[in-house]
Amino acid sequence: MSENLDKSNINEEGKSKSNDSEQGLEDAVESSDEALQKIKSGSPSTQRVQRPHSSPPRFVTVEELLETAKGVTNMTIAHEIVINGDFRIKPVELPEDSLEKKVKDIVHKAFWDCLSVQLCEDPPTYDRAIKLVGEIKETLLSFLLPGHTRLRNQITEVLDLDLIKQEAENGALDISKLAEFIIGMMGTLCAPVRDEEVKKLKDIKEIVPLFRAIFSVLDLMKVDMANFAVSSIRPHLMQQSVEYERKQFQEFLEKHPNSLDFVTQWLEEAADDLMNQKYRNALPAVGEASGSGDSPGPDPVAVQNYAYLKLLKWDHLHRPFPETVLMDHSRFQEFQLQLEQLTVLGAVLLVTFSMAAPGISSRADFAEKLKMIVKILLTDMHLPSFHLEDALTTVGEKVCLEVSSCLSLCGFSPLTTDKEAVLKGQIQAMASPDNPIRRIVDSRILTFLETYLVSSHQKPLPTAPGGLGPVQTELEEVAINFVRLVNYNKMVFSPYYDAILK
Repeated sequence: MSENLDKSNINEEGKSKSNDSEQGLEDAVESSDEALQKIKSGSPSTQRVQRPHSSPPRFVTVEELLETAKGVTNMTIAHEIVINGDFRIKPVELPEDSLEKKVKDIVHKAFWDCLSVQLCEDPPTYDRAIKLVGEIKETLLSFLLPGHTRLRNQITEVLDLDLIKQEAENGALDISKLAEFIIGMMGTLCAPVRDEEVKKLKDIKEIVPLFRAIFSVLDLMKVDMANFAVSSIRPHLMQQSVEYERKQFQEFLEKHPNSLDFVTQWLEEAADDLMNQKYRNALPAVGEASGSGDSPGPDPVAVQNYAYLKLLKWDHLHRPFPETVLMDHSRFQEFQLQLEQLTVLGAVLLVTFSMAAPGISSRADFAEKLKMIVKILLTDMHLPSFHLEDALTTVGEKVCLEVSSCLSLCGFSPLTTDKEAVLKGQIQAMASPDNPIRRIVDSRILTFLETYLVSSHQKPLPTAPGGLGPVQTELEEVAINFVRLVNYNKMVFSPYYDAILK
């Protein structure tokens, strides 16, 4: 079936010119599959899912556009938090030469200069300083949890603005004492990673630079608190995100009825491919794995799995991506790039070990060393400036050198000049996507991913096909993320897919 996928992709291009162990993978697959069954059993009937084929164009107001944009943004953020375990909020860093940064620097400098002038007056004026203390107080209180009663009372008592104003009016205000309390409270509430920044505040003696530095560290603490909140709500969000994303998409679909056009085309193409006589030989295996029995047509699950595999061969420059997987567009592109690199890497290792003596090809340490060398030389394969032909020339030289060295250490004769020339030529030929060995490796990789998709509920989980042993770890890592992403997408959008395929 994976070979058919390659052929399908070639035909489409012609028309349009266009972390973990096996147990970790097993857990990810099983949990996704169970959740999918639970969601589907509790989801509304597919007949209730609104999927208009088309609608006449209509004018929309600015308010509708803003509301739609807000809904899409919220859905994207929720999706990112659930899917991306490394999701983090980062401080905003404006480009050095940007107008926004220049304006911000000018305004901030004017404010701090004004504060400095007020504090240098005789007697000093504390209006702006007291406002800053009020902002600091609110920020510190925002870091507290409901159970932090003692700390809340301390902050409220020491940073009592009415009392501070009275002290300022009577000339009894000690700004340094307030700053010392603020720094101490920041040290109590900050994350360990901020201890060093808070400690440096104690070395600043001048009031204006000190307040400026305090606000800078508080901004970082706000980001830390936001990331803590994200990590805290992630388990709860996982339970609600499927229904939330589906609800948000349904609302978007009601306002934009054409929002499933590319999904429809994507699924119909997959169904047509499976129904086509060219792919008839693959149907029994797919139907059997999907539980379709003797049905003359492909099972909807088989169509969906095949459609997801087609995304790994997508022509991103000339074909619009299906709407329901658009939020994961970059992830599917990353999968595609990783698989292209793994294909070349696996093909190079396959021809190398086929030509080398059995004594060294079975050595795990040599296989791992050779794999790392080739991986490093192919690291930038995704960059437009990368030239695969030149890189493979270097790979061929390095591989021959390593193989000959290992042969000598094991007591074998090094590669002859003729064998080296043949091996270098075979490696160089991997630059062409139509290279037979590269196509075989590509087909086996897709078969590997396909097997995980159609048998995610079965045990034992499949092993890497023949010849892909050296890259099995990398392949399983891709499979973990791919299967998890696919199953989550099914949980959210399967009612729409079922409606389309019916």
